[in-house]
Amino acid sequence: MAPALPLALTMGEPAGVGPEITVAAWRAVRAAGPAFFVIADPSLFHGAPLALIATPVEASKVFGSALPVLPLALAAPAMPGRPDPRNAAAVIAAIKRAVVLAKAGEAGAVVTNPIQKSVLTGAGFPHPGHTEFLGELAGTGSPPVMMLACPGLRVVPVTVHVALKRAAAELTTEAIVTQGRIAAAALRRDFGITAPRLVVAGLNPHAGEDGTMGREDIEIVAPAVVALRDAGIAARGPLPADTLFTPRARATYDCALCMYHDQALIPVKTLDMDGGVNVTLGLSIVRTSPDHGTALDIAGKGLADPGSLIAALRMAGEMVAQRARGAAS
Repeated sequence: MAPALPLALTMGEPAGVGPEITVAAWRAVRAAGPAFFVIADPSLFHGAPLALIATPVEASKVFGSALPVLPLALAAPAMPGRPDPRNAAAVIAAIKRAVVLAKAGEAGAVVTNPIQKSVLTGAGFPHPGHTEFLGELAGTGSPPVMMLACPGLRVVPVTVHVALKRAAAELTTEAIVTQGRIAAAALRRDFGITAPRLVVAGLNPHAGEDGTMGREDIEIVAPAVVALRDAGIAARGPLPADTLFTPRARATYDCALCMYHDQALIPVKTLDMDGGVNVTLGLSIVRTSPDHGTALDIAGKGLADPGSLIAALRMAGEMVAQRARGAAS
């Protein structure tokens, strides 16, 4: 098998914790890998030797001794904790550049540092977040699907960055089925699980209690579970979310489909805030990210934990390797 391509890491919000966790992650993985390079302004990084590169192929050659940086200039100096809208274009350009390199086969995967969505929105960025933007850049015709993963738990929220009231109103059987199909395919392709087991959480307390707490679980969620089974996917539900994430329950499935954002993210972040990874499914490339935000309040203070970025880099490397094994078999 050919040597693994280096991963492309984006700068994220330059005023956030991205620069410092990038340096810490490089120190943690420089010996064993996976090798990566960061697309960013070199002035962001302190406390590590830098190697400015012109092409990704150079990254693997220098990775053991220096942090490889593919330069992309900021419009204004970055001040920790103080985002500058003038730098929004560079943040977006780093994401675009990483995707172009991954699609061209020059980078193994895209790993993204956290972005400050309010700053990008103010600069005219039309997407709710990374997931939707990456779907535009590297989509496959299916909607991009957000998965949060940590050791012992993978979850997929069917509705994501919408208010809870809207999430309940917008939930459909078709959306649950689509995301379940994409999740099952990704578990096979990217995680090597030959017969994925899905559980589907109910929307309402106690999964609606036979309709006494709302009929959505009977009329919307249950038909989706039947459709997934008819498609040959091992699916169960709707099940009460309050008992779905206990150790005993988690041992019975490979991924939980959740009906709204917090139903999915709270258990992952409670179990492993420092090791959780955001994975975008349904793309033509592998993409992972830390499962936390820019943490502007601690940026530049040396307090940020790089664990989630390290986990994101390692998971991206493992997913790329799994895809290669599947292609070779």
